[in-house]
Amino acid sequence: MAGGVRLSRRALLAAGAAWGVGAVLAPARTGFARAPAAFEPTARLTLAAGETDLRLLGADKPASRIYAYDGQPFRQLRYPRGTRLEATYVNGLSEGSSLHFHGIRMPNEYDGVPPLTQPLVEPGGRFVHRLPLDDPGTFFFHPHCDETGQAGRGLVGVLIVEDPRDPIFDAEEVLCLKDWRLGEDGGYLPLTEPDGASKAGTFGATRTVNGLPHLDLTAPAGGDVRLRILNVDSTRIMDIGVEGGEAWLIAVDGHALPPVALDSLPDGIWRMGPAQRIDLHLRMPAKGGPVTLGDYRAADVYSFATITPKGRRAGKPRKAPLALPAPELPMPDVEAAEFHSFTLQQATDAAVKELGLPPDDPLAKALVASFCVGRATYWSIGQVSWAAGDRLGLPPPLVAMAEGRSYRIEIKNETRFPHPIHLHGHAFAVLRSSKGRLPRHFADTVLVQPGEAVEIAFVAAPGDWVFHCHILEHMETGMMGWFRIL
Repeated sequence: MAGGVRLSRRALLAAGAAWGVGAVLAPARTGFARAPAAFEPTARLTLAAGETDLRLLGADKPASRIYAYDGQPFRQLRYPRGTRLEATYVNGLSEGSSLHFHGIRMPNEYDGVPPLTQPLVEPGGRFVHRLPLDDPGTFFFHPHCDETGQAGRGLVGVLIVEDPRDPIFDAEEVLCLKDWRLGEDGGYLPLTEPDGASKAGTFGATRTVNGLPHLDLTAPAGGDVRLRILNVDSTRIMDIGVEGGEAWLIAVDGHALPPVALDSLPDGIWRMGPAQRIDLHLRMPAKGGPVTLGDYRAADVYSFATITPKGRRAGKPRKAPLALPAPELPMPDVEAAEFHSFTLQQATDAAVKELGLPPDDPLAKALVASFCVGRATYWSIGQVSWAAGDRLGLPPPLVAMAEGRSYRIEIKNETRFPHPIHLHGHAFAVLRSSKGRLPRHFADTVLVQPGEAVEIAFVAAPGDWVFHCHILEHMETGMMGWFRIL
């Protein structure tokens, strides 16, 4: 049924054999995280992954079969800050999967990373997540197995945690930027190729915003618009810029920072990799005139939205930007923080260290499902690579940490390509860039340029948390590790 989620017969049969149809996976820990404290849900939700049709090539072109939650491309959820959300994930795909709420600080049991934090959710199976939504901002959710295949086919959604303390804007737009690897018949080209996975990634040629080539939007002349921009692509680095209006960066990865004029940043753009999000405050011209939003990274600029004045904002003109409330996050003690440095490197299967967990470790016998990883190893973090090919055992943690202690992490990029590095379960402070290009801010993903060193700091939360590049092919071919926090 077009526009709806399908649980395939194959999926239901597989689930019946493995778990019993409709079985719910308990969040049994395979690692060392503590069980969460008492949790009383204030909101409940079921999210079903399945297939639906979307005409990505144009209204008069063949439809493409995409993956989506609840049959809705870029499914959007909104909850007020402080919500205790019980989210039941139903896997309606024909292969195993999981659900990861990206950027949310949560008990490790619900992080959605098989086999590190939970079992794989088999076809037809379910897993219940219990999430404290304490941090306001723009977040998203996606699978954490075969991400190149599943997220590459569109399986991503948006989670907005609203804060009643926020200033009132005249308009708000949520913009999800994603490329697609499509042929002229609407079918998929290979979502990953060795030449792409081992270099900058395998790019899509069909560029969209919210599933369309371009958005035509309206806002009052002189009005204040909040733009929530998400890079949910598998590969592409984007240089987000605005023409025709004044714009300020007011949040990164959901977390507020003092407003920074976009024009004051290097080249007048904000460079963001896959999984990164920004909130912009756009002030429409008082005298009218359109505003364009674009990705300026290539010579052929991708203009993804035009905002045309409609009506006029009532009240006195505003001059200062609208600042969001300061984030309420654990503040690392930078002076007392323990320091670690990790180097992003290219690697080969032959160069991978054959390291394993001690036999008595609860995760020692855990294997990563073969369809969750790439066929070869191309990348490493500090000469240690995640599972790939036939090497499906978990590597040891990159480092052991102590709950509640502050840590400074230097991320050095010795490769020829940029890497957006994501740490699960934490919002970290971005302290400095060796290229001097970043303002201080909180984030969950930071883009590290070739030859650059970026330093972050955070207060360690208990659990086994992965640390990886969010160019999905890089992650699945080695550039992922994990921190054990006891």
